[in-house]
Amino acid sequence: MLERGQRRLTSRLIKRATTVYDLAPTVVPHSPRGFSARLNAATLARDLAGFGYPGFAYLRPRHWRPKNPGELLLGALGQDELEPRLVEALPWLVLRYSTLDWGWVVREAKMHDLQNRLGFVVGLARQLAVRVGDARKGRSLTKLEAQLDRSRLAREDTLCRASLPEPERRWLTEHRPEAAKHWNLLTDWTADALRYAA
Repeated sequence: MLERGQRRLTSRLIKRATTVYDLAPTVVPHSPRGFSARLNAATLARDLAGFGYPGFAYLRPRHWRPKNPGELLLGALGQDELEPRLVEALPWLVLRYSTLDWGWVVREAKMHDLQNRLGFVVGLARQLAVRVGDARKGRSLTKLEAQLDRSRLAREDTLCRASLPEPERRWLTEHRPEAAKHWNLLTDWTADALRYAA
């Protein structure tokens, strides 16, 4: 009935199926409504803990409903303001779940003008892959980065810090890393600042 579309796939059934068959969260269907841009910091941190992010291991929920990591990634990137501890987790998420449905993720990112933020985070994840010696993931992330680069936006943005003060904006314009300059983002994040690699 599920295969024929005669029975709705409920969140409870998704959780049971992923547990029974030991499936990765990447197989969880994404919402037909797309990702939610209305996420609070506590929800994001709890979901990242559910995915196994070491920085939030202390928050790991006992009962957690599996979600598609692509939705979480886009929801986080779509925030106007995001705490640094949450931004730091995004390259880890990309590297850990590098087998996401990237076609869907990229389409959604383009629809919401998030391709620069996504491209920058994918670039950080690629550098993490090199750091841990995972050449296969490094190659696939390089291809993804090149795909996003073709739709790079010319307008300047921040990495989820819309309230960045003007003096800091001016400083970052001059001192941001080359990757941030390439993606037209005002941020000083580098792979060296990231504590965790998948």
